[in-house]
Amino acid sequence: MFVVSKIFWNLVQPLSLVFFLGCLALVLIWMRWLRTAVAALSLSLVVLFLTLYTTLGSLLLQSLEARFPRPTADPQALSCIIVLGGAFETEVTTARGGMDLNQAADRFVEALRLAMRYPQAKILVSGGDGSLSGAYEGDAAASIRFFEAFGIGRDRLIAETTSRNTDENAQNSRELLASSGLGQCLLITSAFHMPRSVGLFRKAGVDVAPWPVDYRTAGNVSFALDFTQPSLNAQQISTAVREWVGLVAYRMLGRIDDVFPSP
Repeated sequence: MFVVSKIFWNLVQPLSLVFFLGCLALVLIWMRWLRTAVAALSLSLVVLFLTLYTTLGSLLLQSLEARFPRPTADPQALSCIIVLGGAFETEVTTARGGMDLNQAADRFVEALRLAMRYPQAKILVSGGDGSLSGAYEGDAAASIRFFEAFGIGRDRLIAETTSRNTDENAQNSRELLASSGLGQCLLITSAFHMPRSVGLFRKAGVDVAPWPVDYRTAGNVSFALDFTQPSLNAQQISTAVREWVGLVAYRMLGRIDDVFPSP
């Protein structure tokens, strides 16, 4: 299922759809089905325009980010923190060592802040190699270097190194938490990723308190044309569509109880 989901996403993400619709239009022209070819080409151009030159992606992300509000204050006490992987450039760290972070770095910056404030708290990092090749170290392995570099003792770290996606994050974390006698943990992940994550952890029977970070929108986006940053617009819509597709797919597979989990 993991391999199928990876291949499926590579096929249906917005820019891939544009490419395949363009290819389909060429085939239809060769077959002299001109009206259908024009329809396919027109659809590809519409998808491309919405992807590059509108705020649609940010609008879709904003609805995900707003689902679980940012906490207004730190907890009075904290014994357990779960951090979901996806913040390290593992292709780079595997080859070069170190701890190179990507756009989701807030996940580990916030985890580090909380770890320093609550010195008794355990930190479970869930994240193995999510690539198809399986050739890279996961975030859990890289995170050990990260936390130890800032003085967080190895005895406080629990590395879940085998999960390849969010579903496996939840399932594997449940087993480690049970064996360590831990419960009622904060769950740190990107705000747009929180609805799917909470749904999966709930389904797995893990009691978590959502702690969203890594916001990608200001929260006041409306649909508009935007010709200033096409590459960012493409990234935003790709991230948003991936999350929404994941929510629908996990609901259809029975891995979450609601299409759009709520607080």
